[in-house]
Amino acid sequence: MNLPAGTTTWTKEAVFDPDAVPFLMCHASTLAEVSPGCWAAAWFGGSREGAADTAIWLARRSEAGWTEPERVVRVRDEAHWNPVLFHDDTSGETLLFFKVGMHIPSWETWAMRSRDGGATWSGPGELVPGDRGGRGPCKNKPLRLAGGDWLAPASLENGEWRAFVDRSGDAGRTWQASPLIPLDNDRLAAYQAGRAADLMPAEKPTRMGVIQPALWESEPGYVHMLLRSSFGRICRSDSEDGGRTWRAVYPTELPNNNSGIDLVRLPDGRLLLACNPVGENWGVRTPLVVLVSDDNGATWGRAAVLENEPERPGQKPEFSYPSIVCGSTGPAMVYTRKRREIVFAEACVE
Repeated sequence: MNLPAGTTTWTKEAVFDPDAVPFLMCHASTLAEVSPGCWAAAWFGGSREGAADTAIWLARRSEAGWTEPERVVRVRDEAHWNPVLFHDDTSGETLLFFKVGMHIPSWETWAMRSRDGGATWSGPGELVPGDRGGRGPCKNKPLRLAGGDWLAPASLENGEWRAFVDRSGDAGRTWQASPLIPLDNDRLAAYQAGRAADLMPAEKPTRMGVIQPALWESEPGYVHMLLRSSFGRICRSDSEDGGRTWRAVYPTELPNNNSGIDLVRLPDGRLLLACNPVGENWGVRTPLVVLVSDDNGATWGRAAVLENEPERPGQKPEFSYPSIVCGSTGPAMVYTRKRREIVFAEACVE
């Protein structure tokens, strides 16, 4: 697979016509290749984020194009959030995780399974019965380790934001949560010095910390994560024992606007990171770019700009919440465009 470190061309297409769907808002899309060249994308849609009428929607793509969006699940009359698709190559099953609840701190995680690439699904069930707060993947896809276990990138949003991982050794049927990953408070405090007004707006004083990890394994047992943060920088943590214990979270040099990120490790070892490179807490969600690293995330170069509409007075264009994977023919991703569209993009590689 040849993906140059410089600018790479991506083809883009809308998953659906926003004027032909029954929801006004869509967000938090997720992507999985369910068979070679065939894709499934899911998102939540409704009148607005957090509304009781939101549900999880899904469309599938083949050579014939995208199917019409289908409402695949609505557990009850409460908000649905952050679907995550994951295709298990070993069993051929596709899993769909999602959150339910009107208030984020009391989220429940639910899951469904499909044996036919997302055409039909099992009934939904709680991932960890009785849990409140959010077990399993919170935005980004699980990671299959070299040893076969799955790691789900998880986080909690109750006061201070904190991250952890959920481990499954039985293909997602049972899960064991790690301790919360510690923060390197000295390094984070040093970075924050002099920027308190930017980093902690008065209207959102409790939302400090890190959430929504994105995981990769550089070699067997060596697992890493990048995290969305409220510190104006993407943060990182590393594990040398397969994700059982983690070093304290520390800030990187990568800007972050306190919006979702995602990454994928290519077969040649390079990393692709999709993000908004804006170093302001709750900053504007434009541009949307893909960065590439060939040294396990130590340094990054810009591989592509997906969207770059500038902010204007009274207008904040949004291109956000990417979900990026490596399919049979190369990298692909989905993301939110202005809360009205889900966009699918594929890298043009030789």
